[in-house]
Amino acid sequence: MSENTPTSNEPQQPGADTPRPPLPAQAAADAAASTPAANGYAAQQPYTAPKVPTYAEAAAQYGAPQAAPTGSPYTGTFSSAPTAPYGSAPAAPGATAPATAADAHAGGGKVGAGKIVGIMVAAALVGGAAGIGGAAAGASLFPSAQTVVTQGPSAVTVNNTDSVNQTTAIAAKVVPSVVTISASSGSSGGTGSGVVLTSDGYVVTNTHVVTLDGATGDATLSVTTSDGKVYSAEIVGTDPTYDLAVIKLTDASGLTPIDFADSSNLNVGDQTVAVGAPLGLSNTVTTGIVSALNRSIQIASSAAPEGGDAQEETPDQGEGGSESPFQFDFGQGQQQSATSSISIAVIQTDAAINPGNSGGALVNGDGELIGINVAIASTGSSSSSQSGSIGVGFSIPSNITKRITDELIANGVATHGLLGAMVGDAAAQEGATTAGAYISEATSGGAAAAAGLQKGDVVTSFNDVPITDATDLTAQVRALAGGSTATVVYQRDGKTASVEVTLGTLSD
Repeated sequence: MSENTPTSNEPQQPGADTPRPPLPAQAAADAAASTPAANGYAAQQPYTAPKVPTYAEAAAQYGAPQAAPTGSPYTGTFSSAPTAPYGSAPAAPGATAPATAADAHAGGGKVGAGKIVGIMVAAALVGGAAGIGGAAAGASLFPSAQTVVTQGPSAVTVNNTDSVNQTTAIAAKVVPSVVTISASSGSSGGTGSGVVLTSDGYVVTNTHVVTLDGATGDATLSVTTSDGKVYSAEIVGTDPTYDLAVIKLTDASGLTPIDFADSSNLNVGDQTVAVGAPLGLSNTVTTGIVSALNRSIQIASSAAPEGGDAQEETPDQGEGGSESPFQFDFGQGQQQSATSSISIAVIQTDAAINPGNSGGALVNGDGELIGINVAIASTGSSSSSQSGSIGVGFSIPSNITKRITDELIANGVATHGLLGAMVGDAAAQEGATTAGAYISEATSGGAAAAAGLQKGDVVTSFNDVPITDATDLTAQVRALAGGSTATVVYQRDGKTASVEVTLGTLSD
């Protein structure tokens, strides 16, 4: 029956002497209900709404996990829910059967974005909040005015539980794993971000954050977690070549480590979420997509090794060169005074990255780390303290981050590959017919010469990554550890060939 259809059971109007007679439609329905139907059918009985189950009863009816529908973009399993009875709350638009809270924790497996959303939608329907991530799942009644979904040390505000979306779920999972770092030395200071690697306080960030853009090697560090706890911290190791650093929080425990994704599986167009402290605003979440992959940038850095890019694989800059459009996004008043440069491989994203996001997390649609935010592009010559997001931000891929941070924690230093060649942009050479990295000199006894590479060769691919210029090649070589083996595709005299190269080790 429609909400707007009057019934014969309405209360009498004040002062009425007799009940209002039933409407014709209602009278016909009543008659039909009390009269046996023709053709032997049983008499129609008055409709009685089924009993609405309690939350506990509904939860008990959940069946065993079943496979996701064919073609579903989500991984993992879903739990079948009982058919919603008459009068129950409607499902969120496009929602599948809500996943149980236990699915988020069973076996310590990852929580997919679809499953996270399912948990939060289920919480919205039953009026409770479920924890997401490493903490045990639980439920509590929502305050009428505002809801704070908590997970471990996180605090993500949700005011309307009926419109919880994927980004909300990702934020609830990731925010506990991102910290705000305050670095100071004398009268200088600034803030950046960091990502929790271990529960006992190892955190990855950028070298330029903990060195105040290369101004000092002994900055005082103060780290604030997402729930407001403050720790002092010490530098475990820095890697200026890829602008990564690891710090250790003093007497920390129970922190929420980030989950790592395989950055080699990314596609252009994949969802991205950046989490950090732009301009010191902790727990800030912005969204975007992967704008480009296999991107490399050369960036001015006062934290680079002495002598710039170690005097090899250095692009020809010409007389005077030009100012790089890329700059670190370290925040709050820091003025770069760069004396050298580094070349790094990055993920390009249009998620808003601003000064202070340096060292923070770039995650995928499952809330897994795909990159450490490091730099932004600018359109003018203003200093980094005056620039902000123009939709072109860069992050160091998670696979490179994992390799370097593991080495920093184990040894205090990280190694990098060395090709042993001077290179420039092939497109800038006279008579050029292809883009790539032009070898102008192969150092005697170096890795390139040992593999048979020689002056005039144009490198077009390195470990299946397209090489379009000298910066690409330098960044890819540096991304590997010293002693690594790589496949190099090159052109010589109009013919294409490939060779296996065992890299040397870069010396700072």
